[in-house]
Amino acid sequence: MENKNIGEIALDKEVYAFELDDVLFPKQDYLLQVYYLFGSFYEFTEGTVKANDLANFMKKVYLYHGEEKAFDAAKEVFGIEEKYRENLERLKANAQLPLRLELFTNVKAELNKLFEANKQVAILTEGNPVEQLNKLKFIDWDILTPYKEQIKIYFVDELLHQKIDIIPYLAQEFSVLEDSLLVLD
Repeated sequence: MENKNIGEIALDKEVYAFELDDVLFPKQDYLLQVYYLFGSFYEFTEGTVKANDLANFMKKVYLYHGEEKAFDAAKEVFGIEEKYRENLERLKANAQLPLRLELFTNVKAELNKLFEANKQVAILTEGNPVEQLNKLKFIDWDILTPYKEQIKIYFVDELLHQKIDIIPYLAQEFSVLEDSLLVLD
């Protein structure tokens, strides 16, 4: 699978910062596994709905209406109590995924090219930091495994909460000029 938004990356910058979701890997690969786990949890807990039925329904809602609608639609159709929203949110943050998350093929090749050229790579990601770290834990880095410890992780929401201007902050962190940074999101 290829990320059509990321073409060949020029090697004219010193630091390359990537978003996680839908840039390094398809976010839906994570969410669909979470929906399956939620369905299994709900079936085990309540016994009223089959896990696959609930997971497939949530998948369809997600694909056609977005992540924010998946629980509400399932709640309405399957009569799920509101108290289970917290369980879904907890799973999204801490899920033990059954399958690894695969990087987009072309992104993996571009990252490899960047590392071989001794470029600095960061992940600059939005969203719940616990959830984003959990996603990172399940990525199959494949040929990039030797480099993964070199990747620095930054959380946009935390930086903004601290009223930190992101680009100047990254430039300072990496000791480069601002125009030596490229953010891919």
